[in-house]
Amino acid sequence: MSPLLASVLLSLVSAVAYACAAIVQERVADGAAGPRYAPLRRPAWWGAVLLSGLGAALHVVALAYGPLSVVQPLGALTIVCALPLAALLVGRRAGGPAWRGALMTTAGLAGLLSLTRGAGTRLPADGQRWVLVGVACGVVVLLFAAAHAVRGPVTRGVLLASAAGVAFGIASVFTKAVAEEWSPGAPLAEWTGLLVLSALAVTGLLLSQASYRGAGLAAPLATVTVVNPVAATAVGPALFGEAFRFGAAGTVAALVSGAVAAGGLVRLTAGRPAPAVPAVPSPRRGVSDGDPPGPEVGEGVDVGAVAGTRPDLEVEVRSGAVAGRS
Repeated sequence: MSPLLASVLLSLVSAVAYACAAIVQERVADGAAGPRYAPLRRPAWWGAVLLSGLGAALHVVALAYGPLSVVQPLGALTIVCALPLAALLVGRRAGGPAWRGALMTTAGLAGLLSLTRGAGTRLPADGQRWVLVGVACGVVVLLFAAAHAVRGPVTRGVLLASAAGVAFGIASVFTKAVAEEWSPGAPLAEWTGLLVLSALAVTGLLLSQASYRGAGLAAPLATVTVVNPVAATAVGPALFGEAFRFGAAGTVAALVSGAVAAGGLVRLTAGRPAPAVPAVPSPRRGVSDGDPPGPEVGEGVDVGAVAGTRPDLEVEVRSGAVAGRS
């Protein structure tokens, strides 16, 4: 098996693990009234952390075998995998627009893969890495502040998910650098890189958990899925010397393929059905003598007007019904 094929297969399994983790995170956020960023007392959240850890480990191995410009775009398959998994695990089925979006995403990723030439031979210098960390932290802080300045839960979730995507994407850049330079003879020689990528990965995990609170699954997951590879793939050619086939024409074709994949993710997000909300009957504010009896809100009782001449209101409870006599 070629290293490129191994990296593709590992990335696919990693995407499945990340999709399962995202579904669990959204379910935890939907039913949690406690901490937004780290619901430590929820066992299901720890299960999501383990699934994310498995996905991250497979992602690290994939980066050791293949170029960043291949592994990161394949991470976009996370939301494609989430379609059937969400239907299977939580009964949330996708419609035709969502599946068409999934096909567009797959086609765009296939185009990127066919244009990838291979891994670069250059590794980023220490100064470049620290500049990258500073820029990434600044972007994450700005997105975090913007998320807390808005009121809409979906907008806030998208901003937090964007910050998480930036953190995950730059963590992948450091993962690639550490994987290239790691040596069994000196396992801790890259301890600064390990520390940075660990901090970025944890930050991304906490921000992604918060992004699901009130925003559902589709919008935050699609945002992380798009921002993550965009951030990392944009850095790959600049710092690692990675490139695409056919020179400038191949680069343009890769950008078109990326646009197709992004458009598919947008369609996929728009096609995700919202959970059905049961209708609640409005309360009856006044019942005249001619109104027929009807159910009160959530009580399963009938309220009916009873003719009479007494000035006081009298209420009787009889066989599950409430009657008023005036």
